[in-house]
Amino acid sequence: MDRSEELSIALEEISKMHYEVLLFGYKIAEGLRNGTSTKRLKAYADWFLDHYLKPHIKMEEKYVFSILGLQNLRVRRALANHRRLLRLFENEDDVYRSINRIEEEIGSFVRFEDRVLLKQIQDRATEEELAEIKKQHEAIGYPKEEWRDKFWEEG
Repeated sequence: MDRSEELSIALEEISKMHYEVLLFGYKIAEGLRNGTSTKRLKAYADWFLDHYLKPHIKMEEKYVFSILGLQNLRVRRALANHRRLLRLFENEDDVYRSINRIEEEIGSFVRFEDRVLLKQIQDRATEEELAEIKKQHEAIGYPKEEWRDKFWEEG
């Protein structure tokens, strides 16, 4: 197995989490199409933010992005994307608009990280850094239970 394959395996868990984020965006999009109430969408968004997104972002910013450094332009773009996304999740003034914006933007944020940033990190990371990323990702302990209100299946 060559170095790029080894690195790809080590970063695979982050990519799997990115898939969960994309799936979240799909579910929100379906809820919007189905006319699901803003209250139900916001409840799901808040749950996802607290149980998945915040721990993932914290781990990425501390252990993954540090490999390239905070002055790296792509890292700076990813950090700005994180801040913007968190502001949208936490906005209480125009919740419906924020949920729409999250749904519109989340895919491009994740695809940038997967297709551009993680590839650059893959080229630069040492085996020790990758081992630490894997360890930190495993320590997050995402919840096993699923969100029960499957509004995205309605319609």
